[in-house]
Amino acid sequence: MNEVDNIPFGENRPCFIVAEAGSNHNNDIDIAYKLIDSAKDAGADAVKFQIFKADLLYSKKTPHHSLYNKDPYNLIKDIELPREWITKLKEYADKRGIVFFASPFDFEAVDMLYSAGVEIFKIASFEIVDLELIEYVAGKGKPVIISTGLANMSEIEDAVATARMVGLSSEKICLLQCASAYPASPDIMNLRSMETMRKAFGVTTGLSDHTPGIHIPVAAVAMGARVIEKHFTLNRKMDGPDHAFAIEPDELKAMVKNIRDVEKAIGDGIKRGPSPEEMENYEKARRSIHARVHIPMGTVITRDMLVVKRPGYGIEPKFIGIVVGRKAKVDIEEDAWIEWEMI
Repeated sequence: MNEVDNIPFGENRPCFIVAEAGSNHNNDIDIAYKLIDSAKDAGADAVKFQIFKADLLYSKKTPHHSLYNKDPYNLIKDIELPREWITKLKEYADKRGIVFFASPFDFEAVDMLYSAGVEIFKIASFEIVDLELIEYVAGKGKPVIISTGLANMSEIEDAVATARMVGLSSEKICLLQCASAYPASPDIMNLRSMETMRKAFGVTTGLSDHTPGIHIPVAAVAMGARVIEKHFTLNRKMDGPDHAFAIEPDELKAMVKNIRDVEKAIGDGIKRGPSPEEMENYEKARRSIHARVHIPMGTVITRDMLVVKRPGYGIEPKFIGIVVGRKAKVDIEEDAWIEWEMI
């Protein structure tokens, strides 16, 4: 987290990696603590939960979802995070040295997170059309990450405009490309839309990923994602709607490592020539001009006396036309590389 403005993301900062615990706590605070530990041990920058109440989120008349045996209301009711946990989880995350934040789904959740000292808010994809919620969250003045699953450009524009209307600067807004399927197949991820949103709205962009494995978010970082959010669980076999498509701790750790490796590999785009680590190969494995045969001192050098081979200690091959026609100042042994002072 930037010490000056408390904005954890930005174009010139390392990718902000969010381990999405979501509702994978299974109403057990010890599991919630273990999720925080796991996120920290994996090297993630932040751990995120979801704060909702079924009564405020779903109508009891909502039809069953095809993926689950329960109706959405009762499904959500069973995985509500007890709100008395918020301060406890924030304090525990602070103690472990990892950022804690959450997706609030109602005004009370926003207020409780703000009172607990949370420095970031997240708007979930399904909530992007709830402009009153976005306005209330943005009004707290903290950085806001908005997932854009299911949203078209007009809906995203409404959300960004709402946040800006209450004074939130572009630097404090991040849009995440997201495919709201659980799991999501790679062919619907559309990673290029990160660049589209970045150019259209002038904000940081990234990816909230629901694909199996870790390769898609790593690829997103190579394409410019500055925030990565990935669901994780202690064990995919645990009961609950979000465990099956989440990654496990070892995978989370591997994802973080791969992202950091990719960031190092991206570089600054300046082509400088050999690095210090490459110098031995630069000298020994590049080609230079060598004597194909023994060349006695005073001999006028012809092309058939020369060969281009490794190592690169001699004259560069591009100067072979200049070497031809010169006289050897010394005896040049067969297979020796030729240096300028020798001709």
